[in-house]
Amino acid sequence: MAAALLGRALAALPSARHILRCSTTYSVEKWFSKQISSDNPPKRPLTAYFRFLKDQQPIFRKQNPDVSILEIAKKIAYAWKELPVSEKQTYEAAAKVDRQAYKEELAKYKAQLSPAQIVALKEERRQKRAKRKAMRKKRELTVLGKPKRPRTGFNIFMSEHFQEAKGISVQAKMKNLFEEWQDLSSSQKQTYLQLAEDDKVRYENEMKSWEEQMVDVGREDLIRYKIRRLKKSRVATEKKTVKKVVSKKRVKTIKKIQRTKDSSSPEVIGKLKTKRSEE
Repeated sequence: MAAALLGRALAALPSARHILRCSTTYSVEKWFSKQISSDNPPKRPLTAYFRFLKDQQPIFRKQNPDVSILEIAKKIAYAWKELPVSEKQTYEAAAKVDRQAYKEELAKYKAQLSPAQIVALKEERRQKRAKRKAMRKKRELTVLGKPKRPRTGFNIFMSEHFQEAKGISVQAKMKNLFEEWQDLSSSQKQTYLQLAEDDKVRYENEMKSWEEQMVDVGREDLIRYKIRRLKKSRVATEKKTVKKVVSKKRVKTIKKIQRTKDSSSPEVIGKLKTKRSEE
């Protein structure tokens, strides 16, 4: 997952507008040259590692033209790990300077915000964190092999006819396909609807197997809520049954002990002796 993340970051780096070149002549003012406004907060500077990655990216691409971005990211990560401390310090020192400048610019930015803008900024950050969390969750589920959700009849129809659909943009193609789907008769739609039903069966079977695997590896938190609730209910029922069995056994044991005590009491013994003498 980390390598994949680095790969995405590596792919995005060439188009970034504010990426720094790590050198002793780097100008901190250039990084924060934009005018401060409530709509334009200062951007976080690059870390020491991402500076190194930025510098090494073109070199590794030139040396490995046929290697994927992910593999290049792995190679750069290994090169950073093996980089001598003295060379790492160059990147770390530049990153430290930028961090300090960023803190100062951030303080100026916050000082000129109104209370309403501060609230809006906090909400925006909350939404960004939630989005990142959702993306991490999605990546994790992909790595764990969670089955893909079932497709609808329209999804299947669209995938089959997307290439020849009218329109230049994706949105235009989808709009035209949706109109075509609405114009189909019930008998024409039935083929795709049946395929969608078959896909639901596939999904449920794969999910059942996948959730069993997740339970085996201790990831019950990934199981669907309804199934988790049913399992909890089943466990609770089993516990109640065990308690009932135990309580019944306990009652029987107590009664047995009580009968034993009663049979050994002086009154019972006297009655038994009287009965025997009469016989």
